[in-house]
Amino acid sequence: MGHMLPACVARITGWKPKPLFVSCFVLMVCVCQPLRAAQVESEADQRVIVVVGAAGADEYSGQFSEWAAHWQQSASHARCTVIGTESADVDDKKSLHNAIRELEANTVTGEVWLVMIGHGTYDGQRAKFNLRGPDVEASELKAWLLPLKQRLVVINCASSSSPFINELSGANRIIVTATKDGHQYNFSRFAQFMAASINDPAIDLDKDGQTSVLEAFCSASQSVQGFYDQENRLATEHALIDDNGDGLGTPAEWFEGTRANRNPKQGIADGIAANQVFLQRRGVDAALTAEQRAKRNELETKIERLRVNKTQMTENQFLLEIEP
Repeated sequence: MGHMLPACVARITGWKPKPLFVSCFVLMVCVCQPLRAAQVESEADQRVIVVVGAAGADEYSGQFSEWAAHWQQSASHARCTVIGTESADVDDKKSLHNAIRELEANTVTGEVWLVMIGHGTYDGQRAKFNLRGPDVEASELKAWLLPLKQRLVVINCASSSSPFINELSGANRIIVTATKDGHQYNFSRFAQFMAASINDPAIDLDKDGQTSVLEAFCSASQSVQGFYDQENRLATEHALIDDNGDGLGTPAEWFEGTRANRNPKQGIADGIAANQVFLQRRGVDAALTAEQRAKRNELETKIERLRVNKTQMTENQFLLEIEP
């Protein structure tokens, strides 16, 4: 195992370790105490809320229900709540607000997933997700989610959903929208492909045994483009992902595998945190404690940031940063 770890560093950073570094790495692995027995997090540490919006027409109703059922099945290991499929006299907006309020006292180490399937609108100032009855505005959702301290994953699969990134982006948050701006108002097919991708082992691009939010996002985006290409139509939706808190979002075209192949003018592209979050954990990741997982994510993030900035550093500077 000690000889494999330097190879992993080389793969992540693009830097070939020197013999002295390899020896030190092997020694470090050999003398370190083994990890304590992992305690798998309970189901209460992962909450999934799937919101099915107003269909508006019968042709959409069946599709929305099918995609929501797929999410419910993929989240069967977690505590999953589905809103919008009950009788029509239920206040869906109130149900959503209540479901979020129930999470305020939950553990900080948990995850909250909010999946929105349906239609959206944007009038140039306010973005909304259409519910049966009163719609929910992005600004309202921002206020509702503000008290939550858990890691938050919001996947808004509706049309005109991009402004939700501007409202909800922040630290420890991953926001996915089906569109790149609020004016992409046509029916979005992103929900169909995101539901199919989120737990599909076939799209495990980095071969770590599980499917991350980033991998599902890239796969779904490619499938959406494939749909429009096959229909010989101009694509009217372009998904974005935001996980660095800058509120800008990154399109799928920026990624080669699980790594962005270009960066914005300031900062770095999104994707690092989104590739560390999985709807269903498997293998080694499932056996880690919350503390071990947090430390692993912290180290991976530092290494990825160093890799991005490597061209701006001397070799000695890079070594001083990477070896610890």
